[in-house]
Amino acid sequence: MSLRQPAMAYTKPRMVSERAGIGAIGLRYQGSVIAHKAAMYGDIVAVCDVDRNVRDTAKSAFGSTPKDYENYRQLLERKDVDIVTIGTPDHWHTKMVIDACLAGKDVYCEKPLTLTIDEGIQLREVVRKTGRVVQVGSWQRSDDRFRQAVEMVHQGRIGKLKQVDVVLGKNKTGGPFAQRPVPGNFNWNLWQGQTPDVPYLEERSHYTFRWWYEYSGGQMTDWGAHHLDIAQWGINSLPVEITGSAKYPSVENGFNVAVDFDASYRYANGVVMNVADNGRNGIMFTGEAGRIFVNRGVIQGKPVEDLKRDPLPREQWRAYSFDNLKRPPRAGKLDAIINHMGNFFDCVEARERPVSDIESQHRSVSTCHLGNIAMKTGRTVKWDPEAETFPGDAEAQRLMKRDQREGFETDTGVA
Repeated sequence: MSLRQPAMAYTKPRMVSERAGIGAIGLRYQGSVIAHKAAMYGDIVAVCDVDRNVRDTAKSAFGSTPKDYENYRQLLERKDVDIVTIGTPDHWHTKMVIDACLAGKDVYCEKPLTLTIDEGIQLREVVRKTGRVVQVGSWQRSDDRFRQAVEMVHQGRIGKLKQVDVVLGKNKTGGPFAQRPVPGNFNWNLWQGQTPDVPYLEERSHYTFRWWYEYSGGQMTDWGAHHLDIAQWGINSLPVEITGSAKYPSVENGFNVAVDFDASYRYANGVVMNVADNGRNGIMFTGEAGRIFVNRGVIQGKPVEDLKRDPLPREQWRAYSFDNLKRPPRAGKLDAIINHMGNFFDCVEARERPVSDIESQHRSVSTCHLGNIAMKTGRTVKWDPEAETFPGDAEAQRLMKRDQREGFETDTGVA
């Protein structure tokens, strides 16, 4: 397979012989979006979803050529699938990425990358051993506003960074929900995967899965996988102490994520990050000489206004990827400001790490999980980011992983 041109040059379809074969897994909501973006650079040769109606819609969207599957393992067996997109609910991400890497595929997976910290530790090792290119859909890393905010922080435009404040938004409430027969077009057992086998509730599946801890982490991992990622990229360190508080609903057969929450992180470099569910959605970087606010609509603050007289030349931009602080940021022809999916395909050809690589995204979503763990314990927890353990804290340590239902266990295939 040769992609030949950088992503910024893809302006017309290429010859069939030059295009990658893509298998799209999970095609409802965002999964469909990323599959269509990937189709700019390759050919969708297979689609997979546990909902037959979704499969049929996807097959129609990509023409009559793609083969459709209910079970993703059959898709991974295809020799003409070079690249996999994964847009399933969160609890399936890690196992599917691992299985795809072991099958020799490069992967674009939606955020959040993992359901637990332990999953990320396993996944990072598999990606390292297999040498596959994996991009996580934390696309804010490829957005001009967020990249500019991080660059300005890294280059001292607000002085020494002291504090970061992040607002994610409220978790949804609801329930009790009525049990219903499983729709004939929907494989509920396969949708549940590793999670406990429970009676079907329509509200457990599709978009609203994110309000159940069995399948997701609420806003802490939903918006958090975006905003905490950017915040931590700017902080350029890892947390060592986390305090959290939350209230939890007690509605039988109802959403069970926290109804009110906040978390505070102390980083190894002394920066403090505060996360809340109430306020103006976005990220505020505060330094000794100014502050910058950024979200998907704006980047503002006096340091931003000062760019009119003292610009930040693009060639000086240094932020590219965050590799556990052991490798310097890099830049060059693989500049993800072009677009997130394009950066992935550039990196597939060059065999380079993409802007939302495994290490950065494992560390970012682990920070989200750390907040949820601190909330569940209701106290301050100490974290060793090098060993990735809670020293002397058995309760918090247990929360780093979850039981996996028999028949759906993760097999890393790595000794």
